[in-house]
Parts: sequence; structure tokens; C-alpha cells
Amino acid sequence: MGKKRVVVKTKEEVIKETEKREAIIQKVTGKTPKKKKIVEKGRAYIYSTYNNTMITITDRNGNVLACASSGMVGFKGPQKSTPFAASKVAEVVAEKAKRIGMKEIEVLVKGIGTGRDSAIRSLGNKGLEIVSIKDITPIPHNGCRPRKPRRV
Repeated sequence: MGKKRVVVKTKEEVIKETEKREAIIQKVTGKTPKKKKIVEKGRAYIYSTYNNTMITITDRNGNVLACASSGMVGFKGPQKSTPFAASKVAEVVAEKAKRIGMKEIEVLVKGIGTGRDSAIRSLGNKGLEIVSIKDITPIPHNGCRPRKPRRV
């Protein structure tokens, strides 16, 4: 096996290698490699039902940057609708958002599931600053048309 040799490269050599790699990628795909997108402010949509909890993080324009659900995290069956599953989903999404560079989020909550509160708490505990929380659950104003009265 022998001794391991550590190769130290200068900055110029590293830059040349990355330029070569980018040139090869451009030749093969015809596109330049994407630069890492940094978004500091965004929105978190929490959709909580009786059966599942889904969280989507978008930028201000509505472009989806990260999303996860309790099924994607690994929960199955009735465990998906628990507050614990919702907090785990929030942690996964918050980690993805941190990698993008997000610091502030507006939280929009929809649905009537049990995981609403724990998801909001987990987003805050993971280091994202929550600017506002808004409930956008659809509520019927007058409901559907009633049945006609029965004639006897």
C-alpha cells in the first residue's frame, strides 16, 4: 500500500480545472452550468389534512424552491397525520431552505389537520425567522344549496 501522498494545488490550478470542467459540460449539454440561487425571503405553504401534512417553500413570485410531505420523509399510514410527522417534515424543508440561503419566511397555513402548529414551531426552531402567519383555509360563506322540502 505504501504512504499516502497529499497533493496540494494552488488557486490557479483549481480555477483552471473548474474552467475545464465547465467547458466540457457546456460542450456536452450545450448549456452553461447553473449558478447557485440565493433567495433570502420567501413563503412557506403548510397544507395539513386529516391524512397528511405537506410543506412547500417558494420565493416571493411563487416559484417552488423546496417541498416535502410526511410520506416523503418516511411515515406511512396513520402516522402521517401526527404532529410529530409534521415537525419532521418542517425540519427537512427548513434544511433545504437554509441551503438556498433563506432567512425570512411568511407562513400560509391551509387545512384542519393536527400538524399545523407543530410545523410552524419547527420552522421557527430551525432558524428561519417567521415574519407573518396567515390562515388561508377555505371557508364556505353560505354553503351549498339545501335539499327541497319533502312533500307528504
